[in-house]
Amino acid sequence: MIAMKINGISRQFHGDPNMPLLWYVRDELGLTGSKFGCGMALCGACTMHVGGDAVRSCVTPVSVADGKEVTTIEGLDPNGNHPVQRAWRAHNVPQCGYCQSGQIMSAAALLDRNPDPSDDEIVSGMAGNICRCGTYQRIFAAVRTAAQEA
Repeated sequence: MIAMKINGISRQFHGDPNMPLLWYVRDELGLTGSKFGCGMALCGACTMHVGGDAVRSCVTPVSVADGKEVTTIEGLDPNGNHPVQRAWRAHNVPQCGYCQSGQIMSAAALLDRNPDPSDDEIVSGMAGNICRCGTYQRIFAAVRTAAQEA
């Protein structure tokens, strides 16, 4: 058995410990905000926080979350008012929106560990999150705004 908290709720997983965390969260818990993009940890659409760290949940086994807190986009702020989420709206970041939960989770993890990142640190911290619509300038501006607000 694997015990964890997901968005503050204690959970127990009795299945295959190698199952990707993404599938447990999406298929068994019904939390579909984190998206499947590539299945190889290359695009970032599946990003969640495990123990405070941003991870690509499509390749992270459920066993990694044993004894840890997992936060999905649904748990970042249930009302959508985390500073990053507010900045995303202020800068009208999403276009198609598919990658945005992963982008937001990566930005939130970046700002948790570095509340005042330099421009280079933002670029580095957001690396590996792909936006096929190309909203990178708005993403960068939103991260900068969220950093100033936090």
